[in-house]
Amino acid sequence: MAHTVRVCYLELILNIMLLVVKGKIDVCKRGDVTVKPSHVISLGSAVNISCSLKPKQGCSQYSSFNRLILYKFDRRIKLQHGYSLSSQVSGLPLGTTLFVCKLACSSSDEIRICGAEISVGVVPEQPQNLSCIQKGERGTVACTWDRGQDTHLYTAYTLQLNGPKNLTWQKPCNDHYCDHLDLGINLTPQSPESSYIARVTAINSLGSASSPPSTFTFLDIVRPLPPWDIRIKFVNASVSRCTLQWRDERLVLLNRLRYRPCSSRSWNMVNTTNAKGRHDLWDLKPFTEYEFQVSSRLHLYKGSWSDWSESLRVQTPEEEPTGTLDVWYMKQNIGYNRQQISLFWKNLSVLEARGKILHYQVTLLEVAGGKTTLQNITEHTSWTWVIPRTESWAVAVSAANSKGSSLPTRINITDLCGASLLTPGQVSANSEGADNIMVTWDPPGKAASAVKEYVVEWRALHSGVVTQPTLNWLRSPPDNMAASISENIRPYVCYEIRVHALSGDQGGCSSIRGNSKHKAPVSGPHINAIIEEKGSILISWDEIPAQEQMGCVLHYRIYWKEQNSSSQPQLCEIPYGVSPNSHPIDSLQPRVTYVLWMTALTAAGESPQGNEKEFCMQGKANWSTIMAPSICIAIIMVGIFSMCYFRQKVFVLLSALRPQWCSRQIPDPANSTWAKKYPIVEEKMQLPMDWPTSEEPEPLVIDEVFQVIPVFRRPLHSIWPEKGRVQDHYTSEEDSVSSPPPQRALTAETGLVDLYKVLESRDSHSKPVKPASSITVLPVDYLPTHEGYLPSNTDYLPSQEAPITDPLEELEPQHISLSVFSSSLHPLTFSCGEKLTLDQLKMGCGSLML
Repeated sequence: MAHTVRVCYLELILNIMLLVVKGKIDVCKRGDVTVKPSHVISLGSAVNISCSLKPKQGCSQYSSFNRLILYKFDRRIKLQHGYSLSSQVSGLPLGTTLFVCKLACSSSDEIRICGAEISVGVVPEQPQNLSCIQKGERGTVACTWDRGQDTHLYTAYTLQLNGPKNLTWQKPCNDHYCDHLDLGINLTPQSPESSYIARVTAINSLGSASSPPSTFTFLDIVRPLPPWDIRIKFVNASVSRCTLQWRDERLVLLNRLRYRPCSSRSWNMVNTTNAKGRHDLWDLKPFTEYEFQVSSRLHLYKGSWSDWSESLRVQTPEEEPTGTLDVWYMKQNIGYNRQQISLFWKNLSVLEARGKILHYQVTLLEVAGGKTTLQNITEHTSWTWVIPRTESWAVAVSAANSKGSSLPTRINITDLCGASLLTPGQVSANSEGADNIMVTWDPPGKAASAVKEYVVEWRALHSGVVTQPTLNWLRSPPDNMAASISENIRPYVCYEIRVHALSGDQGGCSSIRGNSKHKAPVSGPHINAIIEEKGSILISWDEIPAQEQMGCVLHYRIYWKEQNSSSQPQLCEIPYGVSPNSHPIDSLQPRVTYVLWMTALTAAGESPQGNEKEFCMQGKANWSTIMAPSICIAIIMVGIFSMCYFRQKVFVLLSALRPQWCSRQIPDPANSTWAKKYPIVEEKMQLPMDWPTSEEPEPLVIDEVFQVIPVFRRPLHSIWPEKGRVQDHYTSEEDSVSSPPPQRALTAETGLVDLYKVLESRDSHSKPVKPASSITVLPVDYLPTHEGYLPSNTDYLPSQEAPITDPLEELEPQHISLSVFSSSLHPLTFSCGEKLTLDQLKMGCGSLML
């Protein structure tokens, strides 16, 4: 089976070779192309190219029908009729040029006959800079050289090394572009001063060239291997002394070290002889990452340095921090006797920290007594506390790492803007790129010489942010009136910038707002409330979100116009910061509906309008427009009601409209079973009540509530028949004349139960009580208490000596009433005997009648 496969494989190879040969033969089967003097010529030489047809390969037997054409690449350079063609070509470029001969008959097709390639090149230049090297004691010799100008022809290089005792090593280079070659031999240090000669030869079709000989010894060409196993050791875990160690070849005599902090680009170099793989370093910085490398050489002056070893990166141990913290603070009063202080400090530099800062220690002290009030430890670079305003305070801040603490920075807490004489003038902030703002200011006038330093602080203005924005600051010497701030500066963000002039524990400040880059805000303010007050309106709005302000807002604009109006809106422009998110407007008309909206402006332009809000101002009543009609109406009403006829008609109308419960159909007290059962005129008897039971009836104690002396019209006289009723009677307006003191009147508002008490307390033999005071009129809303108040005047009951007139003569009824048009009461005067029974009394809602 294996034999069959081998036979098939050989047959396949043979067939491929036959096809290749046949193809080559077929290419030039019609004729030949010859080149003289050679297919390879030097630059600038000429060459003759001939093309001839083989017998019977032309178009016809007549040569005039055969057209031979010579092409240089695709460009036709000559055409000739016949069986052969010849042409001399010169000025060929370096490299290879292709010539093709073709036959053209009567048809337009051209038949390829044959072709030839001509190579143009130069003689090899002499190789230069031949050098040889052996890597390590056990390495092999390898040489390199410069080939010189490219020959554009195939060139062979041969390296030859001749040593002591007629030893010769030679090796050709098979690469087309050969410029280095390894002989594969090792030179030993047995005779380090023996000389060796190396030479390289270049050969091509146009000639050859050899390099100058290179002579060297073992020490000259052997390059040690790079050191390895590099490590470092810190004595007593201190950076003050450390030892760098490595391993090297045994013949190494000289070493060099280089090291640098990883953050630096420059190296520190150290040379050492007979180091034996170790070297002490004394100038390393604590808590710094370093990079170390080592190189070796076999001789002090001869030979070459080895390659640098692989880098060793290591961080040095920590040391106690040096320097002091840069501390700044803010103070804010939060009550009558309290203040909040916020301390800020910057991180120490790597050189000052000399280790990882674990925490910061803050100490609060009273300046007067020097007593420590509070000590606090924090890992942050800020600290806030509330202290009393009545004392003078100082704060000390220090940083600590694993090896110790830095010196504390002490500052006295004072009012940084309290000294007006130290206030800097003309503070300005101008953009200098997307992340830089230039702040300039003028010295504080007469106090400029007292300034010890300037402090420029800035922080982003964020509305509605819960956390306090980051505070940044930098210090400037007293003779410098400008500062470029770039820390934490971002485009399209507004910053509050403040310049402090400090002199000891006093300071003055000026502030301004600025941004590094700005454009128009992307949204407008949101109106959240409109309040009417004192003939104007107060508009309140919400700040534009910080990310939408796109810089520092310079002005707000409030627009308003009447609803559904096509006229141009009115506007009011408000500088930023004049009023905190509210502003009054007093130019709106009452009872007119307006549409209001707002915009904000930066230095780049105006924002889109915010939300629209409708509002109609009600306004206050105009008393001048109300009083005039009211007075006129009052005068007309007084004139109308002064007419008796009209009053009577109105009273009748009101009487008809009063409710049923206030009608005259109230049960008559004379029909009371209680009154019939216990008549006071028949006999004395013990009533089933808690009244006094002595032989002589005890007088009823009546409290006097208040006295009112009403103005009465002409007194009315009435009589008391033994059995009868007092009828209603109206007094006219014409009777309104002053008269002597009126008879006592009983008002309808007097409680019914109290009246019964009065009647019961009198018997048939009692005499009228002498009046104690004038008539008492109780108010309508008065309700009697358990004591039973009655008017203090009881002489309204006439004595027996009073004259009794004929009832017919006093036919006109008497009436006491409450007028709806006047607060005065018409008195009721009546006369009866010494006895008054309930059948003589009749009560109504409008009056008390007898």
